[in-house]
Amino acid sequence: MTPGNLFHAILLNNNNNFVVRLFRNNARWSDFCGLDINWLFMKSIPVKIILISLLVLFITGCKKNYVISEKQQILFQLDYINYAWGYHHSGYIIDNFGNVMTYNNPENWIFPDKDFGISANQVSENLSKCRQSGKKISKEELQKYTNYIKNIASSKVTALKNVAADAGSSEFICYQFSESSLTYKGSLIKMEGDFTRENLNFHSKKVAAWMKEINFSLPKN
Repeated sequence: MTPGNLFHAILLNNNNNFVVRLFRNNARWSDFCGLDINWLFMKSIPVKIILISLLVLFITGCKKNYVISEKQQILFQLDYINYAWGYHHSGYIIDNFGNVMTYNNPENWIFPDKDFGISANQVSENLSKCRQSGKKISKEELQKYTNYIKNIASSKVTALKNVAADAGSSEFICYQFSESSLTYKGSLIKMEGDFTRENLNFHSKKVAAWMKEINFSLPKN
């Protein structure tokens, strides 16, 4: 359940039957899914069955895949920078086809702004400085983690905390794309190293762990 989505059920007595209606944010769920969600339960049916039915509906209903724009080139990025004992900048980008493209001290790299915003042209320029790693994420796996982007983007991030020195900084980022402005809006999933920050969404830990596994599986220079 994402923040701000409050689900509750109301049981109404309707001519000796119980009508169960599921609401979200004080609006009928049918307003969101286009479904008419009314169930008639006889008084003799145990409340436990009603609760189980609502739980099944909650888990399975209204689940939609996150739709990727045809013009969106990148979905995830792991970016590492360390200024200790010389400058080092490396990382990888996952594009909309699941290709994992790496970079290592690229020249004239264009960084997102402080809000992780970056234009489509700037992204294309950065991609030209990447190379194919030979690793590709399957369509099903990519869709699974892409579905978390919208919820992560709408969640808060913890305050910056200094925990180390000379360890550098790794930023785990996911991206949404606006076709109207041709810009990307990045969202921080996690930061670790000298400073730490973490997205408070329930799925952020899972996505960060997945991105770490990808990083460990890449060939090292």
